[in-house]
Amino acid sequence: MRKNAKLTHESEVLTFHRSARTVVDMSKLRARLLGVLVSLTGLLGATGAQPAAADSLPDSLWFDASASAAFTVQNGRFSDGLGREVVLRGYNVSGETKLEENSGLPFASVADARKSATALRTLGGGNSVRFLLSWAHAEPVRGQVDTAYLAAATAQMRAFLDAGIRVFPDFHQDLYSRYLFNSGSWYTGDGAPEWAVDAGDYPAESCGICLFWGQNITQNGAVTQASHDFWHNAYGVQDAFLATAQATMAYIQQNLSADEFNGVVGFDPYNEPHAGTYDSGETSRTWEQNVLWPFYKKFRARMDAAGWQTKPAFIEPNLFWNANIDFQKQEGGLLDAGTLGPRYVLNTHFYDQKAISGVLMWGKAADGQYATDFGKVRDRAAGAGTAAVVSEFGHPLSGSVSDKAPTVVKAMYQALDSRLPGSTWWSDPTGSGPVLSGAQWQWDIYNGRHHELENGNPDKVLTSGDAWNDEDLSAVSLNDSGTAVLRQDARLLDRLYPSATAGATVAFTYEDRSRDGSTTLTWNPVPSSLPNVSRLVGSGQYGLLVWRSNGSTAPTELHLPASFPAASTTVVSDLGTTSGLPAYTRTTPVGHAAEPGGTGSHRLLLTAADSGTVHYALVTNGATAPSAGLLSAARAELSSWAATKVG
Repeated sequence: MRKNAKLTHESEVLTFHRSARTVVDMSKLRARLLGVLVSLTGLLGATGAQPAAADSLPDSLWFDASASAAFTVQNGRFSDGLGREVVLRGYNVSGETKLEENSGLPFASVADARKSATALRTLGGGNSVRFLLSWAHAEPVRGQVDTAYLAAATAQMRAFLDAGIRVFPDFHQDLYSRYLFNSGSWYTGDGAPEWAVDAGDYPAESCGICLFWGQNITQNGAVTQASHDFWHNAYGVQDAFLATAQATMAYIQQNLSADEFNGVVGFDPYNEPHAGTYDSGETSRTWEQNVLWPFYKKFRARMDAAGWQTKPAFIEPNLFWNANIDFQKQEGGLLDAGTLGPRYVLNTHFYDQKAISGVLMWGKAADGQYATDFGKVRDRAAGAGTAAVVSEFGHPLSGSVSDKAPTVVKAMYQALDSRLPGSTWWSDPTGSGPVLSGAQWQWDIYNGRHHELENGNPDKVLTSGDAWNDEDLSAVSLNDSGTAVLRQDARLLDRLYPSATAGATVAFTYEDRSRDGSTTLTWNPVPSSLPNVSRLVGSGQYGLLVWRSNGSTAPTELHLPASFPAASTTVVSDLGTTSGLPAYTRTTPVGHAAEPGGTGSHRLLLTAADSGTVHYALVTNGATAPSAGLLSAARAELSSWAATKVG
C-alpha cells in the first residue's frame, strides 16, 4: 500500500488526507490536493478554486476555443461548441494500466505521456483517447481514495489535453480483479482492489480447458461469482466503487483548468460488463434492464454530483450483445433503457472472434467484412436516440492469427467510415450512415519492453507484447533510441477522416491503400464511370466527404495524414479546386492549417457559409501536378455524380 495522500470514507463521509511523499512529477503538477467532504448520497463540495484557465493551445485558430468549449450529443451525433458534427478517432491509453510495473498508471512519467501523446497525434492520426484508470490503485484500502494516484493520473491525462487530444476516462476491469488469481495462475485480471476480493468467499480460480483468456468470463467460478457480487452490491462493493468514482471525477474536475476540462468529453463507467452468473429466470436482456441500467443511472448521478453534468456517460451494454459468434451472442444493447438522449452515449466494443479463434474464419477479411456488424451499432444508437462509439477494436499483431491483422483492421476502419462496402459506395453514397467514432486497442509505448511480474510472481516476469494474458495488440512501441514507431502500416492508422463537419454528413469514404505484406489493398476503386476522377486519384490514397451545410462560418475539418503534405495534396470540391493546399484564411474556402496542440499534425479546412446546400470534397495525394484541364474535368464528373446520387 502506498503511504501517501488518501481520501477516506467512514460512516458515509469521505475526507481527503495528505502525506509528505512526493509522487511522480509532483513538482510539475499544476494540480493541488484539495480538502473535500463528500456524502455517499451524492453531495460533493469543492474547497478552493480551479486552477487558472490555460492559454489557448498552440496553433489554435479563431474558432477553436469556441469549438472546444462544449462536447454534447445532438440529433444522434457528437457536437462541438459550434454545433459541428464531431468524430472521435484514436486509441486506448493504455493496457499498461492493467499492469503493476507502473502502479496502475498508463505511463512511468509525464514525460513519457507527452511523448506518447505527440506520437499518437502525428503518427497515429488520433484526436482522442480512452484513458484507462485503475480502481485497485484509486482505492487500495477500503474507504481510502489515493489522491497521489489521482494526481499522477491527472497529470498524465493533461499531457494529452495539452496536445489537443480529447479524453474520456475509463475505470477498466477484466476478469474482475487480479487478486482473484494466485501467483501460479495461467491468467490474470485487473480492476477491483484486493479488499473487494477479500470481502467475498470465492473459490480457487480455475478456467478448466480454456484456450483464450476471455473464456474466464463465463467459465471461471471465482470470476463469475465475484462479478455477480459486484452487480448485486454484496459487501457494499458497488457502493464503494461509486463513491470512489465520484471522488475521482471530482478530483479531475477540480485539478484541471476550465479549458482543460472542456477536453474531457465524458466517462466510461465500467469496461465490458457481464452478469457473471444469471439469477433464476434472468436473461441477458432482463439483466441489462434490471441490474446494469440502474447501475448506470447511479453512476450518472455521481457524475452530476462531481461537476460533470454536461458530459455524457459512455455506457457499454452486455459485452456479448454484438458478438459475431452465434453461440457467444446474448440479447442486449440496452434495449429497455428507452431514449438515452444527450446524457448517455452507446459505447461498445468489437473484435472478430471468428478471426481470432483461428478455426472459425479461414482466410482473411475482405471488402465490407464488418458492414453488418457496425451497421448494428449505428442502428442501435439511432434507436436509443444517441451517438455511438466503438471504444475497443483491433486484432493480435503476433501469434498464429496475426497474418489476418492487416485486412481485419482495415475492414474495421472501413466499417467505421461507412456502413457500405467499397463495392457499392459510389452507387449508393447516401446509405453510408453516420461516420462512427472509435478507439483502437491499443497505444502502449512500452510494448515488448515490459517488466511485469504476473500476479506478483518473480519467477514469471513478462516482457513481450502487452505483458498481459499473452495479448499483443499495441499499434506503437519504442525503438532502441526511445523513439515511438508504428507497428502497423501508417497508411492504415493515420487516416483521413472528418473530425468536425459544419452541417450534416451525408456520405464519407476513405481508400487508404494499406498493405497486406507486399500487396496493396484497394477495396474502393473509383468507378470507370468517372474516368477523370480515376485518373486524378491514380494509385494514390483518396477520401470523399459529402455534407449538407448549416450556415456556420466555421469550417469543416478533416484530419490530414502525414502522407498528405500540403504541397502534394489535391482537393476537388464545389467550393474550389486546388493542387497544393494554400494556408487557411477566413476568406479561403479550401485551405490547410496545423491542428491545435503544437504536435505538427495538420488539417484540411473547408468553408461553406451557406445553409442547406450539399457540398462535396475529394481529397487525394494521387496525381502529381495535375493539369487544370484534368482538375476541371474531374470536378465536372463529381458535380454530376453528386447531383444524381445525392440531389
